[in-house]
Amino acid sequence: LFGDWQICFQTYIDLYNIQPDEHKIARAKEVMGYQINTDKNDYWWWADGLYMVMPVMTKLYKLTGDKKYLEKLHEYLSYSNSIMYDKQAKLYYRDAKYVYPKHKSSNGRKDFWARGDGWVFAGLAKVLKDLPRNDPHRKEYVNIYKGLATAILNSQQKDGYWTRSMLDPQHAPGPETSGTAFFTYGLLWGINNGILKEKQFLPSAKLAWNYLSQTALQKDGRVGFVQPIGEKAIQGQIVDANSTSNFGVGAFLLAGCEYYRFLTKHK
Repeated sequence: LFGDWQICFQTYIDLYNIQPDEHKIARAKEVMGYQINTDKNDYWWWADGLYMVMPVMTKLYKLTGDKKYLEKLHEYLSYSNSIMYDKQAKLYYRDAKYVYPKHKSSNGRKDFWARGDGWVFAGLAKVLKDLPRNDPHRKEYVNIYKGLATAILNSQQKDGYWTRSMLDPQHAPGPETSGTAFFTYGLLWGINNGILKEKQFLPSAKLAWNYLSQTALQKDGRVGFVQPIGEKAIQGQIVDANSTSNFGVGAFLLAGCEYYRFLTKHK
């Protein structure tokens, strides 16, 4: 019952929706059906897990009509918020061990990991896409999403990217693509779906896409400046044009697809 082994359920359900075949979703229904009937609520203890599993819950609700998926979504997210959401900064720590002031960046600031908040922001966009309009917790999720969007907007660097430690650019200077791409996707999704104001957020999204398409994307097709697998901004870690990883490419594609949708709507 670990997010890394459940994220694939999102794709299985998407494939089922294209061409229904029960075997595609049998394991997802078995595993998640079991999980929502346990008495635990601490499954999502790290930021990445929110991206991995929150959308599985809303997709399974749409598939089955079982409201328990939405009830447990709220229960599990409430636990996550209690241990790693900073109400003042409106951002998420990667997990409880990075909460300020127990943990600080090298310059004594709150240390929010860009890719971690990218996972959460993109995950919330996917949840809001599938969540019923009349869900009793929808407004709460929208408010968290909007708060993240504003904090993301305010921490963007002038060249369009976000640094690995969002509020302490000097902790690990320079661009990071995976977090930037997730933020770009999340901002554009909010604009495309009328949740974020275009006038306020589109310049940031365009600036970020300019970084992604002009700096991160290399001439050979490689997506560079992707921080390797990790959980924090590491001082001295080299992240350059040759640094790539599959999740960075995936985030880049999410951002590109959402920007294409924006351009298509505004022909």
